[in-house]
Amino acid sequence: MNYHGTTILAVRYKGKLVVAGDGQVTLNQTIIKHNARKVRRLYQDKIIVGFAGATADALNLFDRFEVKLTQYNGNITRSAVELARDWRTDRYLRRLEAVMIAGDVQTTFLISGNGDVIEPDEDVIAIGSGGVAAQAAAAALVKHSGLDAEQIVREAMAIAASLCIYTNDKLTVEIL
Repeated sequence: MNYHGTTILAVRYKGKLVVAGDGQVTLNQTIIKHNARKVRRLYQDKIIVGFAGATADALNLFDRFEVKLTQYNGNITRSAVELARDWRTDRYLRRLEAVMIAGDVQTTFLISGNGDVIEPDEDVIAIGSGGVAAQAAAAALVKHSGLDAEQIVREAMAIAASLCIYTNDKLTVEIL
């Protein structure tokens, strides 16, 4: 999946989860919005979710994920697996073009319509067009800097924004 207009980064470091998303929305070759909110809190503000892909599709998935979280009492693992199963098998949902990162105080997942529910080996994961740059920068900063989790995320997102034309520096940052 190759989504333009988005970088979402999640870093779990020293007891904190920080998730950030840039604000740029691109339609073909044109920037149509600078301050989109692609990172949100769900389930009593205990879970942070960020998305890359079609906005309407992602909002639909946010709603469906929140229903799963309520149904399974905030169990992020069970909710992620059930959402991915529904997403992969439902005829309507299969057409949704988005990918998500979801995390709570203990776990972070990448969730996709292919049925993927992936917990990263390292506590750094990113999606979207600038995801590779953001993830690489964050992983290096975790290993080789004295920065805290929020500073790592902000610096890594700045690096991604300097490299990816579909990513800007107008961030939404959520911290658990």
